[in-house]
Amino acid sequence: MSPVDDDLVIGLPEMRLRPFVDRYIGYRERADVPLVRREPAGVFVVLILGWGAPLDVVDPRSAERGIERVDSFVAGTFDGWCTTRTVGVGEGVELLLTPLTARRVLGLPLAEVANRAVGLGQLPGGWLDRLRHRLADAACWPQRFALLDTALADRLVGAPTVDARLDWAWRRLVASGGRDGIGALATELGWSRRHLAARFREEVGLAPKTAARLLRFQQAHAALRGVSATTGLRPAGAVRAVDWAEVAVRCGYYDQSHLIRDFHQFAGTTPAALLAARSTA
Repeated sequence: MSPVDDDLVIGLPEMRLRPFVDRYIGYRERADVPLVRREPAGVFVVLILGWGAPLDVVDPRSAERGIERVDSFVAGTFDGWCTTRTVGVGEGVELLLTPLTARRVLGLPLAEVANRAVGLGQLPGGWLDRLRHRLADAACWPQRFALLDTALADRLVGAPTVDARLDWAWRRLVASGGRDGIGALATELGWSRRHLAARFREEVGLAPKTAARLLRFQQAHAALRGVSATTGLRPAGAVRAVDWAEVAVRCGYYDQSHLIRDFHQFAGTTPAALLAARSTA
């Protein structure tokens, strides 16, 4: 038996939910010794609905941003890396939500959970905690995914929509991979740059400039996993063959130094070190 055994099940939401949730990740993980993972920053919201061994979330910048001994939590949009630690058998479902979807699902502005891991008991309504118990009691993963479909659809139907102008600005930023200028977006909206920044901080949890940096970082980080076919990366293991300057340009960076700076801030290490670790895993 290996120190860590993983069992992952991917579920696809029903069609009407796919504009909001791309997939459900069911997991059952046994760690015989303490398992510590470094989690990169991201302009998305992590929702864990679990019922197994508890874990700790630690942000090295501040103990108050983390949480201890929980099996379920929400981690808001975050602009720095953190670590998770667990031991035992953990089981649950993970969802990655875009900020404006999370704003509707959670029923609160993301400024309230940005750069924080928050237990379900701190969220309004208590519906997520009730859903967690129903998921734990379900007999199989298809039943759990069906419960998620129903709960999320009901939640989204009853939730107020977000400001269409903010939604447009977010979609433009995503479509450009974080390359669109913030000033140009504000001008097209007829807003001041300061007003756009204030709306982003309140509803997305981060300033638009930071969100743009994270979108570029996420593209580069995904490239290391072979997700993007346009980055010029060679197969894992050929670490020295990677043209990091080319990767930087294709992911929207000015140069290689900016790429490395963002990896230090958002992943806590360099892209070369991450790729080397994966090639020897």
